[in-house]
Amino acid sequence: MIRVLENEFYYLDNFHQVLQWIAERYSDLLTDEESAFLSRFPTLPQASRALFVRMVMRKGELFRASKLVYGEIGCTLEACRPLCELGWVEADPELSLDELFELLQKPEIGRIFQLAPHERQARKAEQLEALRERHAGRHRFSAWDGHAGDQVYRIVAKPLCDRLRLIFFGNFHQGWSEFVLSDLGVYRYEKVEFAPAARGFRSRRDIDAYLALHQCRERFLDGEPPLEVAASLAPLESDNEWLHSRRHKLLFQMGQQLEKLRDWPGALSVYRATPYPGARARAIRVLEKDGQFGAAYALLQQAEATPESEAERQSLLRMGPRLRRQLGHARSAAPKPAPPLRLDLNLPPPQEDGWHVEGVVRDHLWRQEAPVYYVENTLINSLFGLLFWDAIFCAVPGAFFHPFHRGPADLHSADFQQRRAAQFAACFARLDDGSYREAIRARLAEKQGIQSPFVYWEILDQELLELALCCIPAAHLRKCFERMLLDLKANRSGFPDLIQFWPEERRYNMIEVKGPGDRLQDNQLRWIDYCAQHQMPISVCYLQWAA
Repeated sequence: MIRVLENEFYYLDNFHQVLQWIAERYSDLLTDEESAFLSRFPTLPQASRALFVRMVMRKGELFRASKLVYGEIGCTLEACRPLCELGWVEADPELSLDELFELLQKPEIGRIFQLAPHERQARKAEQLEALRERHAGRHRFSAWDGHAGDQVYRIVAKPLCDRLRLIFFGNFHQGWSEFVLSDLGVYRYEKVEFAPAARGFRSRRDIDAYLALHQCRERFLDGEPPLEVAASLAPLESDNEWLHSRRHKLLFQMGQQLEKLRDWPGALSVYRATPYPGARARAIRVLEKDGQFGAAYALLQQAEATPESEAERQSLLRMGPRLRRQLGHARSAAPKPAPPLRLDLNLPPPQEDGWHVEGVVRDHLWRQEAPVYYVENTLINSLFGLLFWDAIFCAVPGAFFHPFHRGPADLHSADFQQRRAAQFAACFARLDDGSYREAIRARLAEKQGIQSPFVYWEILDQELLELALCCIPAAHLRKCFERMLLDLKANRSGFPDLIQFWPEERRYNMIEVKGPGDRLQDNQLRWIDYCAQHQMPISVCYLQWAA
């Protein structure tokens, strides 16, 4: 049950917690400005500290005093005075017309600029466009509107606080609300012991490199030409693999955008600059689209000798015949995987709203002695997450560096399993000696509701868990988990939609459902082929609607 917070200054206490955490772990990496902030902030009056945090937590940098009304803080003008004296907040700042419009409501615009009746009826964007030519300069709010009876503040220290938030979380997508949701009991996180070596940022150079990467990413998302952004993306002078992976991912995204723009040379140059998974296959495809069939085939042969993943191997098998045909090579028959068991159903369409084809097939196949569940990617992932819980949340260096991790920062790194080899080996041994069932049950009871990158608490009830543990052999679970660990990012998905259990016979069957006109996706085909290779029961159901 979600509880109501009794402490009115919960957000201020959380902010202090962040500052204390940073001071204890990152004091050697901070600038003079950041260190001064950490030491000065706790000495301010409580109301001033609370107002500052309220402003930091809100969007933007400009606020009207009339909108900063909080019962626990009291007078906004009085609370803000010490902040202005320190230069962290600026009172009555100079504003452009665009900034002014963000603060004003339409009646105020009409009064300040003495708009004619027909101009007052126009949309706010149209009013702004009409006034731009006459009001190009910047003026203080009191000069724009001397009769407002209000005050405007700009929080000057917002960028500094954003840097502190980055140092604490290791990213910009987590915000101060993480504390609130945790305090309210909405989110619960695994408690991990943080060693000094577990810091996400190891030097000030790492922090600056992240900020530079983030700036380039924002420019790219704002629509700047990808090649211009890529040209300013300097090589990283750091051994921080986590930062290198972020840089490679950004380059890959730029290559994808250049492909959409049909800039083949640009896309190729970017793909060749990154080892990000999938970049080599995209480079082959770009060469093919550009008519450079010889170069594409040469790169394909290199990739075929050392494919980076099953996904790349699948792409190569698809591109190879096309390129050989373009070059006039003899055709070679590609080996075809054994087809899965096929189930064809012809059922009347449901009459009620909110149905889906998987649910229709599930209800049709359900038997008291053989129940069927819609699980898709959730069941095997959850069993994986519970069995390997200790390995996943092992505090190896650089994996966890704040209390609000849903999973390790290096989850998708190539050496994820290798860095935890002993812990994974211990968990796999449980599959061999049969103790895995009790281990999974214990984790389900002990960790219920704690955030995990694998466990779907909302679907994994006791009944489904017991059926899975009864009917799925340990050898099959091992094969699923081994394949997942080969490429956690790609192989966590693609599992069949349904699973049917026969508990009396201790067996099961996985069923992928395809409605009219639907087809199997690449990641589904890879799982189907893998299951067929290892004698794991799987079938594909093709559903047609009865006339």
